[in-house]
Amino acid sequence: MGVLRKNGSWYIDYRADGRRLREKIGPSKTLAEKVLAKRMAAIAEGKFLDQRKVKRYLFREAAEKFLEYSLANKRSSRRDESMLRLYLLPTFGAKHLDEISPWDVERYKADRKGQLSLASVNRELACMKTIFNKAIQWRMTKENPVRSVKLFKENNRRLRFLMADEMRSVIENCRPHLRPIVITALNTGMRISEILNLRWDEVDFDRAQILVRTSKNGESRHVEMNGLLVETLRQLERRPQNPYVFGSREGNPYNDIRKSFKSALAAAGITDFRFHDLRHTFASHLVMNGVDVMTVKELLGHKTIQMTLRYSHLSQGHKKKAVETLGRILDGHFLDTKGQNAVGAVAG
Repeated sequence: MGVLRKNGSWYIDYRADGRRLREKIGPSKTLAEKVLAKRMAAIAEGKFLDQRKVKRYLFREAAEKFLEYSLANKRSSRRDESMLRLYLLPTFGAKHLDEISPWDVERYKADRKGQLSLASVNRELACMKTIFNKAIQWRMTKENPVRSVKLFKENNRRLRFLMADEMRSVIENCRPHLRPIVITALNTGMRISEILNLRWDEVDFDRAQILVRTSKNGESRHVEMNGLLVETLRQLERRPQNPYVFGSREGNPYNDIRKSFKSALAAAGITDFRFHDLRHTFASHLVMNGVDVMTVKELLGHKTIQMTLRYSHLSQGHKKKAVETLGRILDGHFLDTKGQNAVGAVAG
């Protein structure tokens, strides 16, 4: 609270009736201090009346409006909705926007750190920050408490993937509801949010393709299905009341599979592994089997090639194999029967 200067004008900042208020006074600091003293005296005497009668909005109201905006503008609304419904709304939904302080966000950040990856915590904070930015734009509030909260530093260079025997072991140790989800991840490289929100009308068995309507980068893409995945999905029970490929009997998509996935990893004896690493596994094996990086980029749905280049080092051994293959093709034509280089002999 106090007086502050911004763009040549003085403002007063104070709290009244549980709200933080800010008024523009003008070019005089002295006048600003007098007005602030007057406001504080009125508050102390119980005579303060905010003539503006600004409506206060709940975080839940701003979140719902944001989801409507996301859907209308073809953003990744499913991913945002999942984070909101499961985590942000239970914590902040009943609070007014002007009641949420940076300290509240810091506490949430610290609590979530022990529950999931740093990158996932950052995605939730980014979603919350965007909601507040839109709420300011829509005149629902004036401050964004997330703006002053620093995101975790992420290790984007992490590249953990499973070898063939480990992949088989994980699948064998999955519970029945989890097994087709893991098979889908290993054979498509799809993100967990894309898989859990997959609908039957987005699966084309005739073309052996999956349509990802809204991915992380906000664009749609088609994902090819191999024979194993086609057969796996065909065997799943389809319930008329549930549009989701992986969902409950009540007609809702699975919200969280981390516990069952963790159990499968433990049974398979695999440590230091996350569900997102199944995506790394998909990409790594493609590169190690000679698939070019540009194709891998398209399959993963990366917007830029930089994200895909992290896998390029895995192709070094296969580059050597490729040039040796060319050598075997040519050696019968350019080496004489004594093993001498015919081209070199002529040149000499």
